[in-house]
Amino acid sequence: MTIEVMRFPSFREPEALRNFRREIRTFLDDQRALGLWAPKPSGWATFDPGFSKTLASQGWIGMTWPKAYGGHERSPIERHILTEELLAAGAPVRAHWVADRQSGPLLLRFGTDSQKERFLPRIAKGELYFCIGMSEPNSGSDLASIRTRATQVPGGWRINGSKIWTSNAHRVHMMILFARTGDAGKSRHEGVSQFLIDMQSPGLTIRPIRNMSGEHDFNEVFFDEVFVSDEDVVGQIGNGWKQVTSELVYERSGPDRWMSSIGLLNDLLEQASPNHNSVAQEEIGRLVAHLWTLHHMSLSVADLVRQGSMPTTQAALIKDLGTTFEQEIPEIARRLIPQSLRDDPASVGAFEQALAFVTLNAPVYSIRGGTREILRGMIAKSLGMR
Repeated sequence: MTIEVMRFPSFREPEALRNFRREIRTFLDDQRALGLWAPKPSGWATFDPGFSKTLASQGWIGMTWPKAYGGHERSPIERHILTEELLAAGAPVRAHWVADRQSGPLLLRFGTDSQKERFLPRIAKGELYFCIGMSEPNSGSDLASIRTRATQVPGGWRINGSKIWTSNAHRVHMMILFARTGDAGKSRHEGVSQFLIDMQSPGLTIRPIRNMSGEHDFNEVFFDEVFVSDEDVVGQIGNGWKQVTSELVYERSGPDRWMSSIGLLNDLLEQASPNHNSVAQEEIGRLVAHLWTLHHMSLSVADLVRQGSMPTTQAALIKDLGTTFEQEIPEIARRLIPQSLRDDPASVGAFEQALAFVTLNAPVYSIRGGTREILRGMIAKSLGMR
């Protein structure tokens, strides 16, 4: 049995990166002053194509990609810092998020030259958005059990099946679909592949799933004889498991996996400060310490990616710890700010809105990107514990 050595090398920001943080903050402050965006309880999850195009005009979408494909050849560390600052400010980045975070990098690594030329420049301009077609009904986070199937036909593939919990499928242009193309084999990781799907394809149906707050973000997506040409196969047929697990490194280790509740934490600091006591100091201090630790762990993974590593286990650990952190924030906020105070809209209106939003959305944090049970199983296996 091979036991993985899990490491998080320390990374210290040089002055150039600290200057870049200041540049981002100035940009966001200027945009807010002009009334072009304003923080909302949903924070970074707000879908705003106009803001995405403005960000693209700064060169801040696809910023690590080759210039030949519309990128700017900047470092993963710079992108990580940009991501932290956008999320900390509650900037509305959801429109381009998946395309920039993982669909583009996946195409850069496994896509054909034609696919890179067709899609990457449009993503970098903030004009083309993607969703992820992985999860299926009755499969949970067990991707190996998927039943959506792509059958080879002359000139391409016919796809039948369904996906669930597909965020923003009703708003975006493209999906990267994970589907079965052959036998599962003993490992169940064989015979799976990835495809580029136009969300306007004949035979594709999108049905909304409304969450507890009544919002429409999730969807079911159904495929009924949807045709995909051979040109839209991503990578190699049968290589889907390797491809999708590399893609999940980008999804699991980034700041969006531990900063979804950051707006509420900021509001909590403001509301608790006039009434600080030893309990509040201890609780908030622990949260801030966890935030700082996750910041350094995530930055370390970004640097490992820069060096050419694919730190899958580290990414899974950050996602698991980040989920626990994010779900703790609303629980602690309710304990520290009495209901009697929260009932006064004049004093804590913004805090109450943020608390309500995060409370209703926090349960999904331990599902998206892999459930806690699946992630801990991966970590245990890599450490030789199972």
